[in-house]
Amino acid sequence: MTAITPPPPTLTLPARGKEAGNLIKGSVTIAGHRTSLSLEPVFWTALRHAATESGLPLNALIAAIDEARTTNLSSAVRVWLFMRASERTGHDE
Repeated sequence: MTAITPPPPTLTLPARGKEAGNLIKGSVTIAGHRTSLSLEPVFWTALRHAATESGLPLNALIAAIDEARTTNLSSAVRVWLFMRASERTGHDE
């Protein structure tokens, strides 16, 4: 009997245009200092969900990411969200 291999998952990207690729600039206070970061809408949504699930205010979550970063804050947030999603799906590569 031959095993049936399911097709690989498909990647669905948001439609290109105003909502998909435009960066949204947000201001946060970290350690008493105002700073800003620019993220695509999907990353802002994921970041808000992560803060809610963690029981942290958005500024506190961003401050925790900021403490561990080795690159600019916007990139650090994207990488943190990617790693979080990878861990949740069991793809920690």
